[in-house]
Amino acid sequence: MARQLPRAVTPLRHASYRWLFGTLLVSMLGAGLLIVALVWQVVALDGGPTELSAVTSASAVGMLVTTLLGGALADRIPQKRILLGVELVQGVSIGVIAILSMTGLLEIWHLSVVSLITGLAAGLYYPAYSALLPSLIPPEDLLAANGLEGVLRPTLAQAAGPALAGVLIAVSSPGLALLAAAVAAFGAALLVVGLPSTPVRREFVDTGQNPVAAVLADVREGFVYMIRTPWLLATLLYASVMILVMMGPFEVLVPFAIKDTGGGPREHAFVLAAFGIGGAIGSLTVASFRLPRRYLTIMNLLWGVGCIPLVVYGLGAQVWLMVVAGFVMGAMFNGGMVIWGTLLQRRVPPALLGRVSSLDFFVSLSFMPISMALAGPVSELIGLRATFLIAGLAPTVLAVVAIVAARLPADEIAHPLDLAHPDESPELAPVEH
Repeated sequence: MARQLPRAVTPLRHASYRWLFGTLLVSMLGAGLLIVALVWQVVALDGGPTELSAVTSASAVGMLVTTLLGGALADRIPQKRILLGVELVQGVSIGVIAILSMTGLLEIWHLSVVSLITGLAAGLYYPAYSALLPSLIPPEDLLAANGLEGVLRPTLAQAAGPALAGVLIAVSSPGLALLAAAVAAFGAALLVVGLPSTPVRREFVDTGQNPVAAVLADVREGFVYMIRTPWLLATLLYASVMILVMMGPFEVLVPFAIKDTGGGPREHAFVLAAFGIGGAIGSLTVASFRLPRRYLTIMNLLWGVGCIPLVVYGLGAQVWLMVVAGFVMGAMFNGGMVIWGTLLQRRVPPALLGRVSSLDFFVSLSFMPISMALAGPVSELIGLRATFLIAGLAPTVLAVVAIVAARLPADEIAHPLDLAHPDESPELAPVEH
């Protein structure tokens, strides 16, 4: 009798998913390389915080500009073509600045331009990936596949990639790390070529619209579906407020909380590493089981309760407690994300999945910088402790409000996803054109 694979790795039995998994692996490694390479390339060019901020924010602006467009395109053209185009654009653009760096011709404005270009391309990636995955594997393997992605992201993009970049910079220069990032993008492109060609999962009706109007109509259709779908609207609204309340304190204020206890950069690195390790373990744990019966309730509570450890940073706790708090936050937040990705792929109609995924990504991109911009002024106004208390406790209360107000328990009972052979047809909501 053949030995049964652990649930968390069952997607790897599908050849098409192995190609996609390899693409994701190489792409995330390259992303980790690029983050550190850009930082130290700015430093090598005698740039300061202002220049670094301009370079890094250019990428975020680029993603924000193209994310909604990416959702519309992912529902219109084969996602494989989008992924291939993204990787090639990133490979060429990063390769150019790598060569300029190694020949001594690079200037900071080159980095800003390339950062914008890679951001524009990256905004197209997530909706296309999310729309492609359900066409490659059966629904019962989606939770595990999203769990594997949740393991790869912190392991490669936040740990292995930055570590490799650090070694390459120490041995040679930031230019070599940039070159490695370009090679990773081209490697991911080669793996994309191996993916099967899958048709777009929607039917088109010729309305006589010009292409621009048609794409705008597609984006509008995604918005209308979101507004008319209570579980989706409630979750996105809650996630928006949660990100606004907690992301800034975690990203901006945690270093100051660590400093107040006598810690420094090393201790901050421990907290961030714990968050990443927790995220990987949380993702793998959720992926190892069947989707929970109360998936909407559990997912929102994981996010809400997962913010409570932020209170630890406001109470002046010892550093080891802050590290534990980071681990717990990472595990619960990423565990919820695995359920969320699977939920979108199983309940959103295939014809709308790209656009809904782009709305999800757009929310995160929009509220994270706002939260980080507000964190400092708010902490100066009400104090560090009060800011962390609000950031830690408010999301839990808001999670309960979202669950009750949108009647999520009744919704998840009416749409079970934990059955061995569930009805896999997603609910279809009529959309006006």
